Amino acid sequence: MYFKNRGAIERPSTSVVSKKWSLFLCLGSFCAGMFFTNRMWIISETESGITRTTTVEAERLKLVSEGCITKFLQQQDIKLVSKDNFGILDKTISNLEIELAEAKAAHESILSGIPISEEIEKGESRSKRKYFMVVGINTAFSSRKRRDSVRATWMPQGEKRRKLEEEKGIIIRFVIGHSATLGGILDKAIEAEDKKHGDFLRLDHIEGYLELSAKTKTYFATAVNLWDAEYYIKVDDDVHVNIATLVETLARHRTKPRIYIGCMKSGPVLSRKGVRYHEPEYWKFGDKYFRHATGQIYAISKDLATYISANQHVLHKYTNEDVSLGSWFIGLDVQHIDDRRLCCGTPPDCEWKAQAGNVCVASFDWTCSGICRSVDRMKEVHRHCGEGENALWKAAF
Repeated sequence: MYFKNRGAIERPSTSVVSKKWSLFLCLGSFCAGMFFTNRMWIISETESGITRTTTVEAERLKLVSEGCITKFLQQQDIKLVSKDNFGILDKTISNLEIELAEAKAAHESILSGIPISEEIEKGESRSKRKYFMVVGINTAFSSRKRRDSVRATWMPQGEKRRKLEEEKGIIIRFVIGHSATLGGILDKAIEAEDKKHGDFLRLDHIEGYLELSAKTKTYFATAVNLWDAEYYIKVDDDVHVNIATLVETLARHRTKPRIYIGCMKSGPVLSRKGVRYHEPEYWKFGDKYFRHATGQIYAISKDLATYISANQHVLHKYTNEDVSLGSWFIGLDVQHIDDRRLCCGTPPDCEWKAQAGNVCVASFDWTCSGICRSVDRMKEVHRHCGEGENALWKAAF
């Protein structure tokens, strides 16, 4: 074979290799090079923790089968994802979406103060329903007999209570938190009682007399997140309530925004230690409290409950929960409504008022801050001061 020299004439080769064999030699050389290069890539990528998919190799072979395309070697290597990897990716995204939804539900549950399972189970159906009012009956672990006296008088039970929720949009629950020993004998007793009656609202709150302000805040924040109602009521478990009269009273104010209704008072601030209702932060108030509703029973409209829920972490708690609630509304455009029918006395006071056509909303004894010996006297008060069993079903609002 002659080679081309400068100024020389190129002569034909005497041992010419056919084009067919040239193509095979080109292909073989390229494959050998690819094999060596691929081995180097595998070693390098294994050391760096990268695994190349078989789709890349198939793509290279396809390009080689079309000819010795050196352009492929000059282009930047692009990683291709196989169908199997797409499936893994889809599954990963789905798992992340599920975890995100669970985390969101857990976060909302912590803020609202109820067990996660209960909120997930019932939250969707509750969000579709509008209610008129939620009545939270404040109770304690030691008040089983008080609760039974309420169940036997003014609080509907079983099917009647479910009918009240569905047809009238009225929710009634005993409100209680947890003991300092979570899952202890006190909590188990409440769980057993709730399993029997199904009328508890459990709060993410540790029970204690000095924690009533925190409990009240948690109750409103929890209730407004569970039930979309026009009004939210707090009442003690030793107070008698006429539900139909309460409904009619609140219905008169439903067109007004930011309603705070109860028996308003502004008693002296007790600065001396050791007395009942002692206020450690007495120096903030002077001699008398600002106007606020007495703690036996009061009601607030939805926007005020929503305000408490949204700002619960910065609302200050005083020793007396009724004072705390009143302080949260100072500075807000809130309408205070003083309705003395929410603080009637026990018989004969409530009887005289009923005979005059002025049925009481709630009855209790001021001397006891509730009905004195309520376990024994609740039925008596209900018999003399009750509005009648059918009044609730006839109430129009």
